[in-house]
Amino acid sequence: MRDHVHDTARKEAHVGKYELYKDAGSQYRFRLKAGNGEVIATSEAYTTKAAAQKGIASVQANASSDTVDLT
Repeated sequence: MRDHVHDTARKEAHVGKYELYKDAGSQYRFRLKAGNGEVIATSEAYTTKAAAQKGIASVQANASSDTVDLT
């Protein structure tokens, strides 16, 4: 079961899309949307667009990491 959940989450991350936007306070944020349009992650605020883009790159690079079940 755990492997199935891990594989499903990995597939969702790859078929989704990242949306980069400015929030009400004029800071940059991004959200990750699954293939079905559901928001599955929202970032912290970044002061520059470049920093937010680096945040996206970091999530993309680390999204394929193994899941650790701490329950």
